[in-house]
Amino acid sequence: MASWQLQEAKARLSELVKSAEQDGPQEITVHGRAAAVVVSAREYARLSGASGSLVTFMRKSPLHGTDEFEFPRDRSPTRKVVL
Repeated sequence: MASWQLQEAKARLSELVKSAEQDGPQEITVHGRAAAVVVSAREYARLSGASGSLVTFMRKSPLHGTDEFEFPRDRSPTRKVVL
């Protein structure tokens, strides 16, 4: 993984982004210590599993299609409010 000092990363941002797309993750350091890693959008989507819609996510739930699931209801009396 290539390493960039923060000042260099700011000055050469377009090159940093292109390197992340072509060569993989790029590390950014501050005072010699790793502070961040830049990855391509494709790599981020792969790592985060951010593909598909909310509907697709919900259909993958183990509870999908279960009609027996019930939400317990709070039966305590409501409080009185003076208006």
